[in-house]
Amino acid sequence: MVKRSIRLLRVARTAGDPARGVLRIGLRAIPVALGRSGIRANKFEGDGGTPRGRLRLVSVFWRPDRGPRPITLLPARSIARDLVWCDDPAHSNYNRLIRVPPDKSRERLWRRDGLYDLLIVLDYNFRPRRAKRGSAIFVHVARPGLAATAGCIAMPVVELRRLLPRVSARTQIEIG
Repeated sequence: MVKRSIRLLRVARTAGDPARGVLRIGLRAIPVALGRSGIRANKFEGDGGTPRGRLRLVSVFWRPDRGPRPITLLPARSIARDLVWCDDPAHSNYNRLIRVPPDKSRERLWRRDGLYDLLIVLDYNFRPRRAKRGSAIFVHVARPGLAATAGCIAMPVVELRRLLPRVSARTQIEIG
């Protein structure tokens, strides 16, 4: 029997620290890390803010050398060493997945620190894409102690793996 996917995830900051939050799924609350500047209504590239608003979950990426393919209803793709997310506002592929030679600098998906071993792409600044409004907004694996992100939402990998089978392209995440 296939379970229905969750329709809405809610993320709010917690009192005292703008970079800490909670992701709510019904009555369940999961502690998460937010951008170092907290939740921002007027997000721009490099501000460290997590964008306020309602976003769709687009797809999942995972590092095949660090874990099995995740169980999910979202489109899933394994991460290769040359996959990067373009965060250069002047580039024609700004806020899109691209392939580059290993010597180029971009938002690499193949990371040593494990933060992107498993991630969900959110549709922030997709249509229309606007230069300097922010790129590479994901739900990804948290650093130890739920340290702040550059603007993403981060959670323990165990919680992320538990969440993935319950979300689909119909799921939305409300941040704020």
